[in-house]
Amino acid sequence: MPHSLTTQVVLITGASAGIGAALAQVLADRFSGIRLVLAARQGDKLEAVAATCYEKGAEVLTVTTDLEQPEQAIALAKKALQHFGQVDILVNNAGYGQMGPLELVPISQCQRQFAVNLLGPLALTQALIPQMRDRGGGRIINISSLGGRLAFPIGGLYSASKFALESISDTLRMELEPFNIRVSVVEPGPVSTEFISVAGEEAKQAIPHPEATPYLPAIKKLAALEQQTSANAWTSEQVAHVIIKAMTAHRPRPRYVAATGGDFLLFMMRRVLPTWIVDKFWQRFYGIDQMAREWKQKE
Repeated sequence: MPHSLTTQVVLITGASAGIGAALAQVLADRFSGIRLVLAARQGDKLEAVAATCYEKGAEVLTVTTDLEQPEQAIALAKKALQHFGQVDILVNNAGYGQMGPLELVPISQCQRQFAVNLLGPLALTQALIPQMRDRGGGRIINISSLGGRLAFPIGGLYSASKFALESISDTLRMELEPFNIRVSVVEPGPVSTEFISVAGEEAKQAIPHPEATPYLPAIKKLAALEQQTSANAWTSEQVAHVIIKAMTAHRPRPRYVAATGGDFLLFMMRRVLPTWIVDKFWQRFYGIDQMAREWKQKE
């Protein structure tokens, strides 16, 4: 049977917008009196989300945090524990997508991608595990992506960071089960958030002159990705409800797919279709198939 979250303390990173903000607000709506720790880089937006949750009856602590800095992740854990005395559920939601062909993305941007999507969540998780164990249990929910199970062109760094997040989630699930700490992964597909626009900006910063590279057709295709995926995109609230399933299930599953047709897509691309067909599909979807032809025409 699912259990109530009314008496729980839930820490959510990336809570100023998108999935994190929606999750905080849905929790405040459904569980009167819930205690929330909301963290994000943008303090003004974070306070706006907190105000909405407070109006719904939640007790809220906000902590402006940049997960790119592991020491800030550790400080976040300490502030949460000092304020509430416990954290029952950790939702590692903060993250972004560094898009761009692997040949061209600067190593500094690669390091930042892994710092935010992997090392920050890991530092925060490490800081909270001891008190969960001492209290007799807890839950850790890591927000990954279908890109954490399927690698695709132009999104290789993002997928690599999410593959890594899924790997440590699997390990933590096995290591922490004896202490009644349950670990789950939630894998959204396309979601109607700022994710794609932010990814586009990150790509522009990493590759300021794409027209001088062979990858221009693929980078142009990235700009149209939001329109291509909008028909199947979920709202942040839909994903939030899946996360709450992982929070409240008596025996939470290791993975929850939060995407229309996501289970079928994973089954076909990981188990049924030959690799070469999957490769061709992604190459066409991301414009990779046009690159050689257009580059030759420029020469």
